[in-house]
Amino acid sequence: MKGAKAVVECLKEQGVDTIFGYPGGMILPLYDALYDDQSEKEPIDQILVTHEQNAAHAADGYARATGKVGVCIATSGPGATNLVTGLATAFMDSIPVVAITGQVDTTLLGRDAFQELDILDVTMPITKHNFKVKDPRKLVQTIRDAFEIARSGRRGPVLVDIPRNIFFADVNYERKIPEEKSIGNPDPDFLICVAEAVEEIVNSKRPVAIIGGGAISAEASKEIIDFVDRFNLPVVHTLMGLGAIPRSHENDLGFAGMHGQKSANHAIAAADLVIAIGSRFGDRQTGNLSKYTSGRKFIHIDIDPAEIDKNVGGSLGLAGDMKTILRLLLKRAPQTKIDRSEWWATIGSWEEEYDYDYQVSRLTVPWALHQVAIETAGKEFAFATDVGQHQMWAALHLRIEEPRTWLTSGGLGTMGFGLPAAMGAQVAYHKKNSARRVIHVAGDGGIKMTGNEFYTIARLKLPIISLIINNTSLGMIRQLQKVMYRERYIACEFDYPMNYVEYVRSFGIFAEEVSTQEEFAHAFRQALEDPENPRVIVLNVWRSFVEPMTKGGARIDEFVEFK
Repeated sequence: MKGAKAVVECLKEQGVDTIFGYPGGMILPLYDALYDDQSEKEPIDQILVTHEQNAAHAADGYARATGKVGVCIATSGPGATNLVTGLATAFMDSIPVVAITGQVDTTLLGRDAFQELDILDVTMPITKHNFKVKDPRKLVQTIRDAFEIARSGRRGPVLVDIPRNIFFADVNYERKIPEEKSIGNPDPDFLICVAEAVEEIVNSKRPVAIIGGGAISAEASKEIIDFVDRFNLPVVHTLMGLGAIPRSHENDLGFAGMHGQKSANHAIAAADLVIAIGSRFGDRQTGNLSKYTSGRKFIHIDIDPAEIDKNVGGSLGLAGDMKTILRLLLKRAPQTKIDRSEWWATIGSWEEEYDYDYQVSRLTVPWALHQVAIETAGKEFAFATDVGQHQMWAALHLRIEEPRTWLTSGGLGTMGFGLPAAMGAQVAYHKKNSARRVIHVAGDGGIKMTGNEFYTIARLKLPIISLIINNTSLGMIRQLQKVMYRERYIACEFDYPMNYVEYVRSFGIFAEEVSTQEEFAHAFRQALEDPENPRVIVLNVWRSFVEPMTKGGARIDEFVEFK
């Protein structure tokens, strides 16, 4: 068969049912093969987006929501470079994505042909691996290798660049279903480390477990819940780890870090042992590293050996499959519950002291998101955010109860991520005939970047509920300028008005703006009662600051006082 058809067949054997993309000259042969595929019994859905960056974010959102590899395609040159931000986002958060780009014919490589660009060198630092297929005999295996690399070990994005003439070449294809790899037995030295870790946990007086995004990737929620229950451990989450165990779990203290709950941060600062599960100890999590590590021990569980001792040195490292490691720890756990009553009493006093007061008279973002949490409790929803103040408020005030229902850009902090990622996730839920809806939260800054994807959402009639926080500013930039730059506000305020309601309505989506608590409560209930259509609510709110916020260069439990 022709190379383009072989690519389609490879995608189908890898379980791909949806791809997100944007056409162009060098990728058109693949689109032509997808045209033929539409007549098949189970065709691949190709979702035409409005911008290639959104294709990458949508594939990312699809992957986060399902655990499968997300797929995006683009043409050469500007099409390929427009994928870069989305691939970097997936790379920083270890999300499995395969990007396929068209390229000029092999005879034109290196001649500055129209839309020729060396996308391999461009994406090498932001992909787990990338390929350029110059030999048609290697095309099929390269596609298979790309998927295996993307989903194995520490997951991540892979790019395959295919010159146009390779799509037209004759290739041999024989269907091959991917095999699941078995996990080997741990060696004796590893088991000794496991035993040491159990001893450290049992003997610690003030332990805390930190759950990161790696726990979501490993599908290890059940094992983590068993682990924290058996060892009677307080649990905090990184931004990426929300949902790994239910927020309602009695051991869960919530979100920790630069803008984390004060009680969670105090628990970390007072701990004598920190057990990191799938977290890389990012700077937003630790603050000042020397102060963060002083006076406590660390156990670090991660799929990637390179993460052990990278940011926090001297850890007792357990690198490998997370489920296996947790099961090994559980086998050695004491049969009786460890008494940590004194430690829990201290934590309880912090939770009581710093409990958030939602009794306010005007519409605020924390109040609104608290209402969202109440209205959606026990129901099938997922939450996607953009990046900025609203993202931190969402992490603090929503209650994420399930893994893969919290979609946000962590490591790269990509403004514009939220809407296309929500779209990718909602497409995934529709493919599974799931009633789950995505609630998308964005700021008035990020929505200007990728709001054009409302067009695709309207065209596909995806029932996403979008909350646009309109504080007429780049709120997080303004907050940093207050704290770090003596309130020298510049390039952070949107003084020229924009009618977001009319903007959204231009795509054929119902939208309304609210300015009071009563208006928001009514609008949100109406959105919930319309499960077939997308809805947008614009929240006109006062400019304010996200609290808590840790001081720069300080301990994780030292906070900025806003006046």
